[in-house]
Amino acid sequence: MEGRLAAFIIWTIMGVLFIVMGIYDFNSKKAKPFGFWANAEAAPIEDVKGYNRALGILWCVYGVLFIIIGLPLLDGQNSGLIIIPILGALLISIVAMVAYVVGIEPKYRKKK
Repeated sequence: MEGRLAAFIIWTIMGVLFIVMGIYDFNSKKAKPFGFWANAEAAPIEDVKGYNRALGILWCVYGVLFIIIGLPLLDGQNSGLIIIPILGALLISIVAMVAYVVGIEPKYRKKK
């Protein structure tokens, strides 16, 4: 039982870190847009505050979903439900990328 609980606690800590990052982005007063992609400059943004708020909401939703899909880690050893966190993390990551590329970035990007 301790191993399953430890795994879920670590999983939950990661989800909480995503939520904290989202809250920080959402409440940011910086005039610089936060980046979504690792080690890449953010695109030129017209409404930085709106962009950061949208990105904050995206990270908060991602963190909550990340924690929810980790619940099967509390199930018994050798459970087939372990596939849910594995594939679920992959799926919500792809959905977050699509939401950013299709929804957030085009809405706030500077028009040429």
